[in-house]
Amino acid sequence: MNHKELAVWKESMKLVKEVYLLLKVFPSYEQFGICSQMRRSAVSIPSNIAEGAGRSSDKELLRYCLISQGSLAELETQLLISADFDYIKSNKTFSNKLSQLGKFYQDISIISIQNLKNNHHRIPNPDHCSLITDH
Repeated sequence: MNHKELAVWKESMKLVKEVYLLLKVFPSYEQFGICSQMRRSAVSIPSNIAEGAGRSSDKELLRYCLISQGSLAELETQLLISADFDYIKSNKTFSNKLSQLGKFYQDISIISIQNLKNNHHRIPNPDHCSLITDH
């Protein structure tokens, strides 16, 4: 499966761009602090999806999607910290995007656990989760 076909990868790539744009307003003294960490977390989300899709099995894709989920949680935490320090205002657009990506991970975890229990080693059908593919 080509990672570029995955809607969740496409959405997370958009998120990376938004994070980079957002970081332009941060104080210069944070460029090697929280800004650097946020860039790494944001880039890690689509990167892990791509790595998992490039592996030999859907089980590996699931594993890397779950790693990507951890990076999403990191980014969310860093955004909350940034808001606490008044580097950014509470941003509904980011919250919605993070929530949308978070729902994908909830869906894939639930569906995949059910599939694994039934000895099915396939990532969920796109009909079950709209962020897997654009179809």
